[in-house]
Parts: sequence; C-alpha cells; structure tokens
Amino acid sequence: MFIPLHDSNSLHYIKLQYVTIGLIAANVIGYFMTALGGEAFSNAAVLGLGFIPSVVHNTAELSPQFVIIPEDFSYITYAFLHADIFHLGGNMLFLWVFGDNVEDALGHVRYLIFYLLCAAGGALFHGMVAPESQAPLIGASGAIAGVVAAYLILHPRVKIWILAFGRIPLRIPAYIVLVFWIGLQFFMFAAGGEDQVSWACHIGGIISGALLVVLLKRRDVPLLDREVVTPRSVKVEQKSAVEPIEAQPAPRWGRH
Repeated sequence: MFIPLHDSNSLHYIKLQYVTIGLIAANVIGYFMTALGGEAFSNAAVLGLGFIPSVVHNTAELSPQFVIIPEDFSYITYAFLHADIFHLGGNMLFLWVFGDNVEDALGHVRYLIFYLLCAAGGALFHGMVAPESQAPLIGASGAIAGVVAAYLILHPRVKIWILAFGRIPLRIPAYIVLVFWIGLQFFMFAAGGEDQVSWACHIGGIISGALLVVLLKRRDVPLLDREVVTPRSVKVEQKSAVEPIEAQPAPRWGRH
C-alpha cells in the first residue's frame, strides 16, 4: 500500500519526543528478547504476555507454567511483542513518523497514557469481536492505529513523503493517504480480511485514538490544522512598511 518516510511538521511544544523514542526502544528490546531467547522462550512469552480473549473472558484457562502476569495486564503487554522483524519494522516506522507530533500535541505524560489506552482499546474491540478465540494477539498495531487517527485529526493538511506501492516516492497531504489507510482497515474488517491480521484491533485503536486525542490534547492545540503556526526554526523579522531608498549608481549592462 504505502510506506511513510517523513513529514514536514515541526515540534512546537517539546524539544525531543523521548516517549516515542522510548516506546520504540521498548518494542525493539521486547522483540529481540523473544527472538533470541529460543522457540520455547518465545512461545512462553507470547502465551504469557499476549492477549488471549478466551482467557481474559474466563472461558479458557492458561496453563500455570505460562502465567506471567495477571490476565488483565495483557491488554497492554501484548502491544510490546511482535511476530517477526517486518511486523516490528512496519509498526515502528509508523510510530516514528507520526508519533512525535502527537506527543507534541498531548505532552509526554498524556501521550504515554494515550498510547497505552489505544493499545487497550484495540485489544478490547478484538476481544469483543472474537471472545472465544484462544489465539494470542500480539503487536503494536492497535496503538499505532490510534496514533494515525490522532495525527489525521490534528494535522490533515501537513505534507508527508511516502513510498506508494513500496517504490514510488510521493509528497502529498496527510489526509489523502491516512483517510485511505483508515478506510482500508474498516473495509478489511467488514470483508473478513486476512486471518493473520486482527482488523478489529486496528478498528479499536482508531476509535480510541480519535476520541482520546480530543480529550487529552493541550488546550491551545487546534484540531484539523485550523491555525498556521510558524515553526520555531523560522525567524520572521519585522520591518517598517516604508524604508528609505539610498541612491544607487546607474547599472552597467552586460557581463561582469
């Protein structure tokens, strides 16, 4: 579909998106710990930390050897596990491109709360759609979907660079590609989609992100880019409307 590369959107309230960086680091560490720990360790981590609807809804019981945390904690912990490097890389790229501006609009603490609640919202909706499922849900896609929805509500007109179909570089307004991406999630959910992807989790994250960004954003942050804010890296000099013109020598035409 598309790969996000960069957005021309400066930070206005924070100097560094260290919560976004920290979340990326936590996901990368979580992945390599399970990937390098061997198959038995990886399976135990997925069963113990992944979100299993039937276990959470008490229609199935997890073997005691796999119980790592209280089952309700899996609404959050599942979002820090990934199936493979491509699953991890895709989610983290979206988080890197879009997360910093959402963090800027919310502030560090509220952004962290926002991210975790979007992850929980994704798991909640997944569990509502498939309450009897015994398959562990893993991946940050629910939280990332919330970040994408928040970015669309905050900055729909910002230009972003993408690779369309993985190979064609384009610079287009965010709303074009993000509305398409969100629409695709709803379409795939309605159509049944792929068995390996929880489209319900994406939908839950999108809904959570769209609601939470309105509640948690800074008071002076506009929605839908209603105000034009000069990036702090640009200095605008104020000059008087009328300036004296000094006498200049007559021009000499030709090459010098």
